This record gives sequence, C-alpha cells and structure tokens, in this order.
Amino acid sequence: MISLSRLLVAAAVSAAFVAPAAAQELTGTMKKIKDSGAITMGIREASYPLSYLDDKQQPIGYHIDVCNKIVDAIKAQLKLPALKVQHQPVTSQNRIPLVTNGTVDIECGSTTNNEARQRQVAFGLTTFVTNVRMTVKKASGIKSLSELGGKPVATTTGTTSVQLMRAHEKGKGIDFKEVYGKDHADSFLLLETDRAVAFVMDDNLLAGLISTSKAPNDYAIVGEVLNVEPIAIMLRKEDTQFKKAVDDTIRGLMKSGELEKLYAKWFMSPIPPKNVNMNFPMSDLLKQLIKSPADAPAEAYNKKS
Repeated sequence: MISLSRLLVAAAVSAAFVAPAAAQELTGTMKKIKDSGAITMGIREASYPLSYLDDKQQPIGYHIDVCNKIVDAIKAQLKLPALKVQHQPVTSQNRIPLVTNGTVDIECGSTTNNEARQRQVAFGLTTFVTNVRMTVKKASGIKSLSELGGKPVATTTGTTSVQLMRAHEKGKGIDFKEVYGKDHADSFLLLETDRAVAFVMDDNLLAGLISTSKAPNDYAIVGEVLNVEPIAIMLRKEDTQFKKAVDDTIRGLMKSGELEKLYAKWFMSPIPPKNVNMNFPMSDLLKQLIKSPADAPAEAYNKKS
C-alpha cells in the first residue's frame, strides 16, 4: 500500500507542475494582445494635457505617458518585445463603443469614471481628478451659471456637462441654449468666435485649451464647481487579467513617485507645441489617491451631505 504521506508528496509535486501552466493561461485582452502581437490605444486629439497631438500629429500627454508605461509592463509580462502599438483617435461620443466592441484595447484620454459608465466599461485606478467648471471671455463679465439665461453655452458632444449644469442649484430654471462641438477644440472655437459665451468642461482641459489659444489672457475659468470627477484609463468590463496589469503598473508608478514626476512634467512645466506652462498644481484629492489608490466612481466624491 502507498502511504498517505507519499500520496500527499505526489499530489504536491503534481500541483507544482499544474499551477504555473494555469497561471499562464491568458484570457480577454491579454490573450488578444498575445495572439495578435498588437495593442490598440485610444487617444484624444485635443484633451490637453492628458492626451493630444503634437505638431507632428503624434499622440502625447500625461495619460499617453501612463499608457506607454502600461504597454511596457505588458510587453515584459507577455514576453513580446516587438509588441506593435496602434493609435486610434476617439471622441467623447465614440470612445465607449470602440472599447466595448474590441476596436480599442485601452483608452488613454480624459474619461470620467462614473457609475453609468461602469455599467458598460471598467476603469483603472484614478490617475487624475478634475472639477467641472466653465471658461468665459473675461470681457463678458460672466462669473456664475445664474448669468447664462438666454445665452448660448458650448459643450462637447458625448459629455455630461449640460446635465451637470441643469442639476446644479444655480443652473435650475436657467434657460441657456446648448451648442455642441464635436471635440474639445471645436467647443473652445465656439467660445473663441463668440458663438457661445461659455464652455463648460473639466477645468484642466479648459486650462490646456486656454494656454494654447491665440490670446490666453482673454479667458478665465469661473463659476461654481459642478462636479468632482475622477479621470482614469478605460478598458473592457470584466477583463480581470488586463485590469490587474493596468492597476499593478499604475500602483507601481504611484509608489515609486514616477506618477508625480509625470504630473509635474505635463501640468507644471512648459509643454509642446507652444512650450506653455499650465501651472496646474496637483489637487489634494489626487495626492490622497496616490497614497491610497482607488477606482471609485465620481458619485463617491459628490455625495450630498
């Protein structure tokens, strides 16, 4: 008869051979990347300074750098040194469909993590926090939502700005006219050419557009904070292996101090194409999230007391 101890040893040896094989079994996006030898990165063309095009029409920005670090980690993990990185421009309107249908593997833009979107997609750990406000021409004298009655207000198709304006106490009952830009640059152009008196969007994007405009001193970011929004890398829902790879990389950047260096590079230093410094200090909430990483949606930061 075989002793119980010998059976246990045999079982342990067998498990030792099986476990690595199981660990290497790829699923979801990781399998897609391994099989195709390519990853498709969704990029924005005018989401300064998170994700935008430089003067050579190449994607650059804070979230592009973060995503490049994620891609490097995946290359190493999958042993794919020649992994091909493809860039797919996305808009506020099509970014979620392009992720869910498999066209884009990782969206490296300016997308708010909220509960409604979490029903369709997943998000990496929060890497930026913004406040939704409005920019106006200083000459207009506008300082509050309550002054927008009967006036055209620009926002970008596929974003939540108008709903936030209407939901805010000072926006209730204000009859403003909505005018839509196809992307953030187009929305800012509506303000620049006086087809709108205000543009409502994330304050960092507004600051970026102002800094790269023809007359930066003509504009101001004003008014009530409509929402605190965690911005994150977007990926497919229920894709456990890929989300782990994304989150592990981001957590490593936070722990090493590299994320703070990337933030300083894009928000506190001169950036292409005009070498303008946005002078946009890191928020206290993002500092807190670097110490205690989380992927909670916007609703967690905007609970009414």
